[in-house]
Amino acid sequence: MTNPSDRQLPIEPGAVPVSPGLDDVMQNTAEPPASFSAPPEYSVLDRRTIGICAAAVVVAIGAALAAQVLIGLIGLVTNATFYGRLSTEFAAPRFGTHNPLLIIAIPVGGAIIVGLMARYGSAAIRGHGIPEVMERVLYGESRIPARVLFLKPISAAIAIGTGGPFGAEGPIIATGGALGSLVGQVVHVTVDERKTLLAAGAAAGMAATFGSPVSAVLLAVELLLFEYRPRSLIPVALAAAVATAIRAAFSGTAPIFAIAPLAQPSGIALAAYAVLGLFIGVCAVGVTKFCYGIEDFFERAGEHLHIHWMWFPAFGAIVVGVVGIFSPRTLGVGYENITDLLSGAIVGRALLVLVVLKLISWAVYLGSGTSGGTLAPLFTIGAGLGAWIGEQCAVLAPWLGVDAHVAGLVGMAAIFAGASHALLTSVVFAFETTRQPLGLLPLLAGCTASYLVALLLNRHSIMTEKLARRGASLRTDYAVDFLGQVMVRDVATRDVVTVRASDTIADARAFISNAPTNATHQGFPVLSDSGRVLGVVMRRELFEVTRDETESVLQAVRRPPIVVFDDSTLRDAADQMVKEEVGRLPVVERETPHRLVGIISRSDLLSAHGPRLDAARRVQAARKLASWSPGR
Repeated sequence: MTNPSDRQLPIEPGAVPVSPGLDDVMQNTAEPPASFSAPPEYSVLDRRTIGICAAAVVVAIGAALAAQVLIGLIGLVTNATFYGRLSTEFAAPRFGTHNPLLIIAIPVGGAIIVGLMARYGSAAIRGHGIPEVMERVLYGESRIPARVLFLKPISAAIAIGTGGPFGAEGPIIATGGALGSLVGQVVHVTVDERKTLLAAGAAAGMAATFGSPVSAVLLAVELLLFEYRPRSLIPVALAAAVATAIRAAFSGTAPIFAIAPLAQPSGIALAAYAVLGLFIGVCAVGVTKFCYGIEDFFERAGEHLHIHWMWFPAFGAIVVGVVGIFSPRTLGVGYENITDLLSGAIVGRALLVLVVLKLISWAVYLGSGTSGGTLAPLFTIGAGLGAWIGEQCAVLAPWLGVDAHVAGLVGMAAIFAGASHALLTSVVFAFETTRQPLGLLPLLAGCTASYLVALLLNRHSIMTEKLARRGASLRTDYAVDFLGQVMVRDVATRDVVTVRASDTIADARAFISNAPTNATHQGFPVLSDSGRVLGVVMRRELFEVTRDETESVLQAVRRPPIVVFDDSTLRDAADQMVKEEVGRLPVVERETPHRLVGIISRSDLLSAHGPRLDAARRVQAARKLASWSPGR
């Protein structure tokens, strides 16, 4: 028979050995022995957050400078191909060559180069930019290959500079995210901290492009972070602020879409803008389906014709060039188009022509798998639709008081809200890029209506549709963690069946076999003679056939006590179970952590969701309000 002295609990360095004789040693202390394992106290921030903030600032500086480099590269490629000169000054391709053959050949040449870079460099440079970053956040531990940091901006500069109808913001956001991810891979950080750095780089990229720090932070929260916590929000906000300051040093502080002051909208006009938002939301869903339909077409055509995807962008570029011949405004970034649409420089039938041709050029080229962004084309399409509808309302229903300029602004933001499902980002972005405070209320009404109808018609956004097609289950809604709102003391079982450490295995077996029905669970707290928690023994260990019945129960305990405090949350308890790989936890008081007050199991955590689910699905009957009078 094994000597009882040969079997003891595992002891951590510096811990007092736990044994039946420990009661005398522990009698006058309220602290647990060093080998106790309990959930740490929740902390909103810690010292590591300061280090992450410092790293985020460094990432922001790099992302802001990368944005300036990318804009310069786009200008360099545009000037070289359309104007035949060497200059990094940002220029619109529509004012360059008017030779139809060159207008087609230049985009095709750029597309072939991008296709080669994607095949032999990294396929990650294909696409919008933001969906690819989202995928790395959700399924790749926020790790983006270092080569993407260089290949993405170069490929985007070639695609856009040779007439691609994209905005520079998507590639810049992807480049900033790649920079943040790279920093998170070369320094010692957690996966969550790397995600924060990635989001900080992406937000810095957007802020450096548009000078819109607040909407950049909201974009990171709504599309990249998938959380709203101070430890991630603070570094991202600092990064956006730093990037905006650097942009101001290079480009000044004027809004990127400078328009004349807007008029105060009436109540009827606000209702009209909300209806406009509903229509734009339907259009946003249609645009999303159209873009991915084009992508599906290229994939099916490639399979049937046995054409490698590397050549797809060249076929898309042919459409870009042909459209560009009829409407040169569709070529390139087109930020000046957005300003013209919002300010009324483009009116009448020209609005619809630009909207339709820009949509065709952008959707076909993007669906072919080249490198480019989605924001600027969406803003162009939405602003044009909104402005055209606003003009029609002014002619057919002047009593509505709809302003075509406001309608254009609402259309610009609403189509992004409906396509991306980023409501707050859309509203704040439109305000920051125009600095029109009187537009905030129409923007809120129109974007909310668009967001509503888009969610009803399409579960996935233009950013998440690609991930959903790959089998990912995405839920981007935010809610307070229910387990974090319920205390352990409100769920734990108080009537606990325990065994004494000094009893023999035979005594414990007999006690459990003859105990009430609540002894059917699989783990039993082990208490000393004075009632102190010494650990948990499993039923299978007590009833193991090969176990010596004369051993003490304490010798069947395999590890130090793993407990949870009664004032901890169920989230703390769940995390403790996962970390320690146990299915139940003795519940103790924080002031007297050696004293058992209950036990909580995995089934208790699941049962705790019952009231939440019941409240969510039960529709309560209307009740008469209780009467109230002053003094009662």
